[in-house]
Amino acid sequence: MSDVYKIRLKKGDEVVVLSGKYKGKTGKVTAIHPKENKVTVEGINVVKKHIKPTQVRPQGGIEEITKPIWVSKVAIVDDKKKPSRIGYKQDKDGNKSRVFKSTGKEIK
Repeated sequence: MSDVYKIRLKKGDEVVVLSGKYKGKTGKVTAIHPKENKVTVEGINVVKKHIKPTQVRPQGGIEEITKPIWVSKVAIVDDKKKPSRIGYKQDKDGNKSRVFKSTGKEIK
């Protein structure tokens, strides 16, 4: 699994989940994992992890962790709150910018 995937999403992008248990839910991207082809989305795929007691944490306990989700299951949300894909456009100066494929508008 040495492939590094090209993920067009960036940290802070607003995305919607397209399939699975969290279908229709939206959230902000908190982390990107190009080697795994996954992204971590705030409030999506939250699991409970049991922590063993240690010297640092003698009580142990149950912790809620946000796990990554496949990139193919999420899409960026455009101005009208609709899912869209991401494309790239170059201006005359050669500056590359991300755009919504559905509307053609630039992503801020």
